[in-house]
Amino acid sequence: MGYPTRRVVVSLTNGVVRIRFNNPRKLNAWDPVMLDEVKESLRIASLDAEVKVAMLTGTGDYYCAGVDFASNLQPMRPSVLQKEVEAGNRELFDMFIEFPKPIVVAVNGPAIGACVTSAVLCDRIVAADRATFSTPFAQLKVVPEGCSTYTFPLRMGEANAQRMLGEEGWKPTAREAKAAGFVHEVVPVDELWDRAQAVAESLIKSNYVRAFVADPEFKRKCQEVNREESRALAQAFFAPPFLLNQEAFFWSKKKYTLYLLFKILRWTRPIWSLL
Repeated sequence: MGYPTRRVVVSLTNGVVRIRFNNPRKLNAWDPVMLDEVKESLRIASLDAEVKVAMLTGTGDYYCAGVDFASNLQPMRPSVLQKEVEAGNRELFDMFIEFPKPIVVAVNGPAIGACVTSAVLCDRIVAADRATFSTPFAQLKVVPEGCSTYTFPLRMGEANAQRMLGEEGWKPTAREAKAAGFVHEVVPVDELWDRAQAVAESLIKSNYVRAFVADPEFKRKCQEVNREESRALAQAFFAPPFLLNQEAFFWSKKKYTLYLLFKILRWTRPIWSLL
């Protein structure tokens, strides 16, 4: 089948399709092209009888810097854009929930935001020893997404979940994440892909079935949480604290066009929020 090739590199070995994020210059951030190609690659993999397990990983030093929110903005009325953000976020994480085959995540370096929360919707996380896991929602003045308000406490307990999702913004190293129960294995970076391949092949041999397939109630609960979080996240993205945060960020990066965009959105919010 014809996998996309602009932002991902796809290979198939022994029933395991490896989908490698391939934009290291941008830290493999999920821009619109990357998101579309990841979605299309997983769609094809779900239909390909040769594929038994999917593996996600990154090129270069980073696994993924999360969703590139600014690149995903399209010119339209803010109230319409808010609905687009809500729908896009829900679709992104539903993709992981609805994928019918096991997914192994091979985290080759730092992981930020949505690529962290989505990893917990996968079946195994194998991390390189240089990996870190960051979910800076409080710092960005937004709310958690990716079902993390539900899956993180299940995975590593309420206290550790709050450390990552709350004001502390705990960014565990790979070994700290393993100790907390967040990741399954930690290996040297030069052994990562071989070990992740072996883990994936072991799932094939054991006839492993995803929890989302085996437990419809768990799947329904995650979809419900995803809907609620996506709605709250879209609202937060267009609330003054986030808009002001983005103004300061883009000013510090000397990206003045984006700075002005968020400033105008904040100034005109009393008008467009009523439309």
